[in-house]
Amino acid sequence: MVNRVFRTALLTVLSCGTACGIALAAQAQTTAPQTTAAATSAPADPVVARVNGEAIHRSDVTRMVSQLPPQVQQMPIEMIYPAVLDQLVSGKLVASAGYKDKLADTPEVKDEIKRAEERAVQRAYIQKEIKARITPKALDDAYQAYLKQNPPQEEVKAAHILVEKEDEAKAIIAELKKGGDFAKLAKEKSKDPVAAQQGGDLGYFTKDAMVEPFANAAFAMNKGDISKEPVKTQFGYHVIKVEDKRTQPQPGLDEVKPQLEQTLSKDIVTALVDELRAKATVETFQMDGSPMPKEEPKPADAAPKAEEPKKK
Repeated sequence: MVNRVFRTALLTVLSCGTACGIALAAQAQTTAPQTTAAATSAPADPVVARVNGEAIHRSDVTRMVSQLPPQVQQMPIEMIYPAVLDQLVSGKLVASAGYKDKLADTPEVKDEIKRAEERAVQRAYIQKEIKARITPKALDDAYQAYLKQNPPQEEVKAAHILVEKEDEAKAIIAELKKGGDFAKLAKEKSKDPVAAQQGGDLGYFTKDAMVEPFANAAFAMNKGDISKEPVKTQFGYHVIKVEDKRTQPQPGLDEVKPQLEQTLSKDIVTALVDELRAKATVETFQMDGSPMPKEEPKPADAAPKAEEPKKK
């Protein structure tokens, strides 16, 4: 079963064409692991197999795993290693047979190698430009823009008791006014099973996280208030207790750095391609090689008529 999965995945990897090009190259800059001092001091890349004297290294295994589907990559390496190694051995045997038949010299293979080289150069160039252009200043500018676009929001920490009928809610409010315990009543009477287990506690939430009638009521209340009238929503009738209010803290740069780098990478690739196009001579043709039809010039807007003199 595992071998069949890897054979399918291997075919997918080997058939990856131009679609694996520019768009994925931008993503590689932010997802590729960075070289560290520990990595440079790691032992040499060991040989893990030999096929007719030709070595297969651990790095070949790592590269193969990185190209497999995410659900397979998440499996323990000890479990998938034998299948990966088996596929690498099979690949070496097939490639050796192809070289023996001098298929490397055929126009088809040379063309495919050229295209693979072109994709690799695309990725390398884009990664180089992304690395050069994501400067500390560019990252800080993006962070400041993010903070402006995502201002701190007010949050409320509230608890509620949900019942089906308005009279039930009014009876609970009356009981609370007499000193009833909110958490105890929530556990006994609330129709919201998840919140009821926590004494009705909903935690902190922003206004847009709740349905409008509930949010409007909760955010209009002060810390310590209990709703004086039931709040009706599509779920039933709520009795709300506001336990705290605060301003939501904004994330630090380190928290949003991966997201900012990904956005900057996409913007850089778009700008880079625009720059290259502006300097290039590009000719496009129809699928049969014939010239593209010329666009019909848009009719010029009719000249405005001279304004007639106003009658006195």
